[in-house]
Amino acid sequence: MSHSKKTIAIVDDHPIVLDGLVQLLDSEDGFIVSGSFTKGQFLLDFLKNNQPDIILLDIGLPDINGLELFDSIKMLAPGTIILTFSNYIERSAITQMLGKGVNGYISKSTPPMEIIRCLYRALEGQLALSPEVEYIVKSEKQLSSDEQAVRISVREREILLLIASGITSSQIAKKLFLSKFTINNHRKNLLQKLKVKNVAELISEATRLELI
Repeated sequence: MSHSKKTIAIVDDHPIVLDGLVQLLDSEDGFIVSGSFTKGQFLLDFLKNNQPDIILLDIGLPDINGLELFDSIKMLAPGTIILTFSNYIERSAITQMLGKGVNGYISKSTPPMEIIRCLYRALEGQLALSPEVEYIVKSEKQLSSDEQAVRISVREREILLLIASGITSSQIAKKLFLSKFTINNHRKNLLQKLKVKNVAELISEATRLELI
């Protein structure tokens, strides 16, 4: 990127996760990690003299509750973009954080390049949700407007998106580290759930239902 790098601070109480994120973001041209912390209090101390562009915030910290920490960050660094980075992807946790005004919510199981995409989306002013989280948020809206909505699992939606991208079952299996047999089973279940006969109809119906 031609313009200056965006600074990121990360707080996560798992050193392995923290190290992995630091390596990932430092290797990306557009970003530089200005601080990484295992406790919320360490982040707050850092923010007294530093204003990073983005904070990746684990809400399951041992020392400070995620919601309280969010409020404290907002007071110290009101202009900073805050993205939740968490294992908690229950609807209640997501809704609470989005209600607080967080700029995005990323599941810890999100692939590295998708994490990067979420960061860029947040910098563009968009709400940055990882696919798993977006599905949970979307399915809530869909179910409330239509009780007969087709319910598909997070894994099924992941496979549905890959089918729609035009790749084969073998390629999907390789990408997701699953067997071809498992992928074909999911494919069969999707055809049944959406009451369609083939992949073309599947994609058409999934698009109509806003599943992809």
